[in-house]
Amino acid sequence: MTQPSEPSATPEPITVHKVALDSVSDASGLAELIDKGEIEADRVIAVIGKTEGNGGVNDYTRIIADRAFREVLEARGSRSMEEIRAIPIVWSGGTDGVLSPHATIFATVARESVTATAEPRLSVGYAMSEQILPEDIGRTSMVEKVAAGVRVAMSRAGITDPADVHYVQTKTPLLTLETITDARRRGHEVWTEDTLKSMDVSNSTTALGVAVALGEIEMPAAEQIHKDLSLFSAVASCSSGVELDRAQIVVLGNVRGVGGRFQIGHSVMKDALDADGVWDAIRNAGLDLPQRPHPSDLGGRVVNVFCKCEADPTGRVRDRRNIMLDDSDVHWHRQIKSCVGGVVASVTGDPAVFVSVAAVHQGPSGGGPVIAIVDHER
Repeated sequence: MTQPSEPSATPEPITVHKVALDSVSDASGLAELIDKGEIEADRVIAVIGKTEGNGGVNDYTRIIADRAFREVLEARGSRSMEEIRAIPIVWSGGTDGVLSPHATIFATVARESVTATAEPRLSVGYAMSEQILPEDIGRTSMVEKVAAGVRVAMSRAGITDPADVHYVQTKTPLLTLETITDARRRGHEVWTEDTLKSMDVSNSTTALGVAVALGEIEMPAAEQIHKDLSLFSAVASCSSGVELDRAQIVVLGNVRGVGGRFQIGHSVMKDALDADGVWDAIRNAGLDLPQRPHPSDLGGRVVNVFCKCEADPTGRVRDRRNIMLDDSDVHWHRQIKSCVGGVVASVTGDPAVFVSVAAVHQGPSGGGPVIAIVDHER
């Protein structure tokens, strides 16, 4: 298993930009940033975005968007496509309700180009785990592989204290008929044969790996995975798809002395209506707000908010019954994403926010982690 590399004394500063996607294959926002000199193609280190697909197993909008962004990086930079394929570009499918397709782009900048400060500022590290086999999903072997990758990414971000980590975004494989058949051919059984359920299981297993790496929990027993909802990470946001066979891991946290404009913070939404949890994450990123804030108090300083959500397994929110888990017409994935997307957008005043579903072991049951990135020079 790959061991963490030594962190650099001071990692390079980070700049963050959010761009709209006007179509599934639209990477013009990225191209425009590069052409205007706001970022350099060869300095892009991660992209986290939402596409307009169905968010399910057969959501190929993620593959289309991924290809479009990597082709721009190849055309406008000097890195080979092999090098560009190593860049974590994490797409979450499904922009239900008011959610709007977009991408958040992270790039390094020259140290001399940013304001020097001793305040905590955003740092980003990324890693790829060892290959995750179909039979690993839902099992402790996947927890261990993800945890090892998170430690590598932390080291590359220059983060030594897990308390300075505020966001871990991952993308992992889910199960398809082909990979289930492959596991059987090799004499292994998979956790589930329901490919859509495997998305939830892949996400939850990954979240436990994040929690183990950051010391939020001890190593779980096999029977606790996707079952013991008291175990969770407050900073994990896990997505899965058909386009990879490893965990893509992006660790975001704060490092003192790195310089720059951006700071990251986090909190949790206790339930689907917890707007206060979103405000708490923004405050945790260093933004002073009045006791009863309004979107106009943000002044354009919130770059983006990222969160996970889950239909409460009790079928109730604030002691009121809902039918998301009983609805045979519209899957609860889409309903809860739409609901939480509206709550978060009502705080930011911007529907281009990152809201992803399937949050077992990611934040408290029925809620989820919420992360904010703030620009302190706007």
